[in-house]
Amino acid sequence: MRRGGLWLFVSACLLTGAYFGASRLGLLDRLQARFFPRKLKLSSGDFPAGVVAPIGGAAVPLRPVRVGFVPRGSSAALLVATGGAVFADKPEPEQAPEGLLKTSYDLNSRAVAFARDDELMAALRQGADQGGVDAAAMTVDRLAEWASALRDAAPRAILLLGRSHGLEALASLGPKTLQDLRGKKVAVARHTACEYFALWLTARAGLPLDDVKWVEVPTVAEAGKALREGRVDAAVGFAGDLELALRDRTGTVLASTADAPHLVATVLVVRGEFAARYPDAIRRLARGLLDAGRSVGKDSQDGARRLGEVAPYLGDPTDAIRLAPPATLEENLGFFGMRGEPPVTFDELFSSAGALFIRLGRTATVPEPDEVRDLAALRYASGLIASPKP
Repeated sequence: MRRGGLWLFVSACLLTGAYFGASRLGLLDRLQARFFPRKLKLSSGDFPAGVVAPIGGAAVPLRPVRVGFVPRGSSAALLVATGGAVFADKPEPEQAPEGLLKTSYDLNSRAVAFARDDELMAALRQGADQGGVDAAAMTVDRLAEWASALRDAAPRAILLLGRSHGLEALASLGPKTLQDLRGKKVAVARHTACEYFALWLTARAGLPLDDVKWVEVPTVAEAGKALREGRVDAAVGFAGDLELALRDRTGTVLASTADAPHLVATVLVVRGEFAARYPDAIRRLARGLLDAGRSVGKDSQDGARRLGEVAPYLGDPTDAIRLAPPATLEENLGFFGMRGEPPVTFDELFSSAGALFIRLGRTATVPEPDEVRDLAALRYASGLIASPKP
């Protein structure tokens, strides 16, 4: 037994030595490459987005710049800037409507309305040349969750479009407090700002996520429908829609983003390749949206009319704008850390949302905030750098 054990020990030492020797000489790698080859596939995300930008190319694209969005109150500025919207699931007219971007900045543009945030993300990843969009209005939490999936699009947040001051809300038919939601059915659309708000609410109430019976619905509008039909005890959706649902039933709004006005922020995210190819178009787009936002802030009638036509499920469009108004230039400068000391900056919001979604297992990695933002157009629009008008 002793002799057998000694031979086993010696054999093990020899095999170990042979393994490390072969490894250092590269023999194992050669054997693996020969008999078990690995297929390595690269993507456009492995290279800088600007490599395809032409030298001395056109200032703006010959086709309309396509901006996708899921309607919110702040979308009124986008609609005024582009002259209206087309729907992603319907045939588009050949002639793009003319809005402020065309009349004041000579930029053809088209706003494309989507029903679902994940469809908007897919369109941004696809790109306008392949039937998608060049830019998208999405909340920072969506950008954080989907940054890895959008890697090939090299997404860059360039502008704050608006914050939610009460647009997202939690309405209940029975429970009177957030703690009363334990064991109750709550409707919510996954992968939306409403879900992000719901996650914040559970944390605020000290409720484990599994203590709530989440009922997944396909769109935010469906959450209000589920509440209206009595299929759930509560729902997280748009305030105007939920209030309509509560009119026929005895219920109450337990919370809204008015309690956390810096939680849900909508930013304009552009494809890195498009921004590198047409920097002047990005500057015009940023200036036009800021001008349109200022116009809506002074008189929301035109923006409200357009918003009501696109998204009647938001309820009274004037109230929707009030609950999620277009952002001003000063709010942009503060949000992106260029001026003042705001309660929450883009970097903080993006990083915290990214860490949350990693913890939830929604994504494996999240890039650093400075990898997904580009403030050149905002600096230009704010007059911090000199540049000729288009």
